[in-house]
Amino acid sequence: MVSFEELVVQYTPMIHRILKSLSIYRNREEFYQTALIGLWEAQKGFDAEKGTFTNYAYSYIKGKLLLELTRCSRYEAGNVYPKEEYWEMIEGSCSILPLEMEQVLAYCHGLTEKEKKWVIATALEDLSIKEIALRENVSISAVKQWKGSALKKLRAGPELIP
Repeated sequence: MVSFEELVVQYTPMIHRILKSLSIYRNREEFYQTALIGLWEAQKGFDAEKGTFTNYAYSYIKGKLLLELTRCSRYEAGNVYPKEEYWEMIEGSCSILPLEMEQVLAYCHGLTEKEKKWVIATALEDLSIKEIALRENVSISAVKQWKGSALKKLRAGPELIP
């Protein structure tokens, strides 16, 4: 039995012919790798009593590639990729309605500007502490302090806020 590397050298022209006969032009390298896997599996499963290796390898590789083509086409059919114009037309998901902002700010009376930043970023923009720290260019512990102070004031109620 010859080594797999020798088989690859010997059957590479056949693999390219199969790829061309199946009109595979996109992701050609990926399908070539699939064909090599098919060649390796054909080598492992070949029974000399049932025929020649060339015919078996051809059928096995072509079948493997057809299965992969079917799998890829099903995947692409199930996943729609909108064109770039679509993304330019939709409104950002972070858009804050003025009424929502007004309602949140009503609870922020007596908070410092930094504490208000934390409340707005958390309540309206759904940002994590890390994301707020990155956006405000401060440390995570600073944002945690804003949070702790804001929560303390908010829980205390409006009568205790100066």
